Amino acid sequence: MSVGSWLLGGYVPAAGIAAASALTGRLARSGAAATAGAALLGPAVASYTAALISDTAVPAWHDGYPEMPFVFTGSGAMAAGGLGLLAALSGRARPGETDPARNLALLGAAMELAASERMERRIGLVAEPYAQGRAGGYVKAGKALAVAGAAGALLAGRSRLAAALAGTVLVAASAAARWGIFHAGLASAADPKYTVVPQRQRRALTSPP
Repeated sequence: MSVGSWLLGGYVPAAGIAAASALTGRLARSGAAATAGAALLGPAVASYTAALISDTAVPAWHDGYPEMPFVFTGSGAMAAGGLGLLAALSGRARPGETDPARNLALLGAAMELAASERMERRIGLVAEPYAQGRAGGYVKAGKALAVAGAAGALLAGRSRLAAALAGTVLVAASAAARWGIFHAGLASAADPKYTVVPQRQRRALTSPP
């Protein structure tokens, strides 16, 4: 937890200064330095929650520890890029200015989908909660929204309205994925088989013949 506090302690002021400089047009050098600092700390802030939940005894979270930081970072990038596209509705964005936000959203969607798929395939039985019940509903909705939002972002062209709609879908995709992970963890913790069966399998593999 202390690492997360230090990360936020550096990221929040840097992001605030960068935003204030961009909005006011003042202190350009300080704003550029703050932007660089926020960009450097951003991936750590986005992935630190994944490290926290993976360092628990909850099977669906703990067993996915190699991929979980990539899932969270991809989800965060997708939401941030989607929010940037949504900001195009302000009317101030000129043609081409939303391209960086679109590219970030596309990269984030691809990272999240790939990491999620790899995690669910690798952990086997423990991945069942990601496909069942409330968690499964959120996960499936998140994946469908991510694909739809990414396609919309690619096809939006110069239309601010289309870009904003795609951004809204991408933000919703990120939220659905997070809720899916949350409920999958609760479901796996409530059913002893997700702890007992993998333990027996590992013991069978390590026991002498």
